[in-house]
Amino acid sequence: MKYYLGVDGGGSKTYTLIVDEQGAIVGKGHSGNGNHQIDYETAKANIGESVEMALTQAGLKREQIEFAYFGLAGADREIDYGILRPMIAELGFPRHEINCDTMIALRAGTDRPYGVVLICGTGSNSAGVSPEGQFYQCGGFTYMFGDFGGGGTLCVEVFRTVIRAWDGRERSTLLTQLVLDDLGYANVQEMFDDYLDHNKVPPLRLAKLLFQAAKEGDEVAADILRMQGIELGKSAKAVIRRLVMESLTFDVVLAGSIVTRGEGDFIHKCIREAVQEVAPSARVVTLEVEPVVGAVWLAIEATGIELPRAVYERLRGVAEFSLA
Repeated sequence: MKYYLGVDGGGSKTYTLIVDEQGAIVGKGHSGNGNHQIDYETAKANIGESVEMALTQAGLKREQIEFAYFGLAGADREIDYGILRPMIAELGFPRHEINCDTMIALRAGTDRPYGVVLICGTGSNSAGVSPEGQFYQCGGFTYMFGDFGGGGTLCVEVFRTVIRAWDGRERSTLLTQLVLDDLGYANVQEMFDDYLDHNKVPPLRLAKLLFQAAKEGDEVAADILRMQGIELGKSAKAVIRRLVMESLTFDVVLAGSIVTRGEGDFIHKCIREAVQEVAPSARVVTLEVEPVVGAVWLAIEATGIELPRAVYERLRGVAEFSLA
C-alpha cells in the first residue's frame, strides 16, 4: 500500500492529512500558525507537530510516505524557499515538494489544471496558472505592498470604524455595540483608552461581526465588505490579464474563511462582476473542500501518475477538517 501526505500551513492553523492509494484517510494532524513570515520558530514547531500527529495516528514512518506535499503560506519568493527548503528537509521525508498555499487551494477547488484562486482568510492573496503552466501571484505581501483584506485587515477596519463613528467622522453603526459586547467594554471611551494605553491590537474574530451587522442592514459594515470584494476583484482581473486568460473557460476559486464562511453576497457579488468584465466565460466558485485535500492530490500527481478518479471523488467530501 502506498501513502501520500499533504500539509496546509496557514497564518492561523496547520493541517496534515495522510491517505492511502485508494483515498482512504489514515492520519490527521493539526496545529497553529505555519507561516514562517509570522514567526519562524513557531511555524517550524507547528508544522512538525501537525505532521507527527498524523504519522502517529496512521502508524506510519516517514520512509513509508510515497510523497509529501507542503502548501505553505509565505512560500512566495526565492528568499522564502531558501528558508523553507531546509526547514522541510529536516522533517525527513525522502520525496517532498513545497509550494505556496494558493496552489493547494486552487487544486482543491477545480478539476482543471489551470485557473485562478483568491484567498481571503487571515490575510489575502491571489494567484493563477495558465493552460501552458505559467504561474503568476498578485499580492500576499501586506497592506504596504498593495494588499487589502483578510481578517488581519478587516478586524482593524471594524475597530477603527467604531472609533470613527464615536468621534463623529463616520455614520453610526451597529458595529459599535457588537464590538463593545464582544470585547467586554461599557462604552467606546473605555475601549479607546484601554487599547491606546496598552498598545492592544483588535482580535481577528472581530471580522465576523461585519457579516452580522451587514445582515441586519448596517450599511457601514456592508460598505467594508464591498470594499473587500472590490479589492479581490481587482486582484482577479490582474491575474487573468497577466496570464492572458480573458477568452478562456476556467474557475476562479474563492478560498479562506472570509469568503467561504462569511454570510451574505456582499463580497462575492463584487468579485463576480469584476471577473465577468474581463473573462465572461470564467466561473467564480467557492471552495467546498479543505485546501489540505488539494495538497494530497498534488502529492499523488507529483509521483507522475494521474489522480485516480476514485480517489478524487472519495476526498471531495472532506469539506471540514476535524480530528474525528
